[in-house]
Amino acid sequence: MNELLSQNKSIYLQVSEMIETDILRGILLEEERVPSTNELAKLYTINPATAAKGINLLVDEGILYKKRGIGMFVAEGAKEHIIEKRKDAFYENYVKSLLEEAKSLGISSEQLVEMIRAHE
Repeated sequence: MNELLSQNKSIYLQVSEMIETDILRGILLEEERVPSTNELAKLYTINPATAAKGINLLVDEGILYKKRGIGMFVAEGAKEHIIEKRKDAFYENYVKSLLEEAKSLGISSEQLVEMIRAHE
């Protein structure tokens, strides 16, 4: 969690994405405790309520869960869940518009695949 927060997106969303990225990179493992809201608030110089909002978003998605009196932990299957979620977002944010633009330019699916393969 050494990334800097930007002004382009809500801070709580950035906090949740950084935790997700740490899970994807294997920095945070399943059943491992994640930093507390106070630890995150201190680390990023943000309000603890903002950090809590980011963590609660991940709890709502089943990526983190709470052990009463101990803290928040990475749920079993969290990494796979994040990968699927990000694949879906990748499709919505990039592939869909790429396909639409290719279609408007008269580029066939085969030509598009060839273009991609030529730049791998």
